[in-house]
Amino acid sequence: MLVTLVPLFDEDMSVRAYSLFTQKNNTLLNPSFNGTSYNDGAVQVTGLEMINSMGIDTLATDKEIFVSVNSISLFSDIVTQCRAPYSRIILLLDDSIQPEEVFINRLRALKAIGYKLAMRKLPVQKFEVYREILLLMDYILLDHKKIDITKAKVYFSNRYPGIKLCAGNIQTQEIFDELKKEGGYQLYEGEFYRVPVTKGQREVTPLKVNYIELLNIVNAPDFELTDAAEIIERDTALVISMLKMVNRMAVNSEVTSIRHAAAMLGQYELKKWINTAVTNEMYADKPNEVTRLSLMRAKFAENLAPAFDLAMQSGELFLLGLFSVLDIIMDQPMSEALKEVKVSREIGDALTEHKGILAPVYDFIKQYEAANWQEISRVMIIRSIKMERIHDAYVQALKWYKNLFVE
Repeated sequence: MLVTLVPLFDEDMSVRAYSLFTQKNNTLLNPSFNGTSYNDGAVQVTGLEMINSMGIDTLATDKEIFVSVNSISLFSDIVTQCRAPYSRIILLLDDSIQPEEVFINRLRALKAIGYKLAMRKLPVQKFEVYREILLLMDYILLDHKKIDITKAKVYFSNRYPGIKLCAGNIQTQEIFDELKKEGGYQLYEGEFYRVPVTKGQREVTPLKVNYIELLNIVNAPDFELTDAAEIIERDTALVISMLKMVNRMAVNSEVTSIRHAAAMLGQYELKKWINTAVTNEMYADKPNEVTRLSLMRAKFAENLAPAFDLAMQSGELFLLGLFSVLDIIMDQPMSEALKEVKVSREIGDALTEHKGILAPVYDFIKQYEAANWQEISRVMIIRSIKMERIHDAYVQALKWYKNLFVE
């Protein structure tokens, strides 16, 4: 099974929920599944299957999760399939659910149990026809690219004042800012939060200068632990994070200095910790999802290395994923941002020109994030990669990310 999470934000750019998209079969080997999960595991809600296997908090701590259901799985034993709290699950419907009595009664029953309901992909011409179903919805997802959502907002605000509106498929920060200014939307979805800077350049803040210096030190060949320790000492947040890590690794050892802590970690572990912790600190003025995106890409890329016959480059792939949002962090075009840090030519080529031996992994990850299962299936066929390898690589990245923030 393939699985990916798509964030939904509030107007303060805080993630409030995730949409969970899954695919059980190769869409090219099974054309009937192409472009949708409508017939995929028809009598099972595959999203609930994933939640049960991993635990909802591994996927998204304290967040609601939108889980797609179709006209068949809607009538399955959802209660038995779902071991997560009802309050955390939002059943996501589309117009395959017909405005007929049998569907309406089923939705009422699920609503009575405690599930929340949401509707997406509903054409404007069906708004009135679906009135009985829409009266049961907690959310309506409105595609910014396909309909005039400003008019739709007025319509739903008047006809269904209790429904929460989600503005979807927002592609730029400018569109987000405009919709936010209009008001009336509770959630926002789209790639606007990770759109790269393509022009202009801003001065790097003093704190980020320290972080860049530290990244350059540890990514140089045979770096000196003492040089890294001197920079770590300048930042309290990094010192605390480092000491927590050392304490987890050596419970009975007493740390006498930052240099001592660095020595206890050793070059390999110190380099790995710095490349994650320092990058995390650099994101402090960015949406939390950018942090998550960077770290998830890093670990996912590293985990995918053997599947792409790049096991020897797993470390470079980790850095590629980590720095794939460097332009967002630095508020600079990627080509300019990469001049600030020391990365290999292979990483630079993949991030700026989408070429070289690392580029296929980077492109694969971005298609995976967008739940473009047709393209993912094509790559798996060409490279003879089994779905289980991709699934395991992503799930292990999710678990790793969660464990980063476990005290």
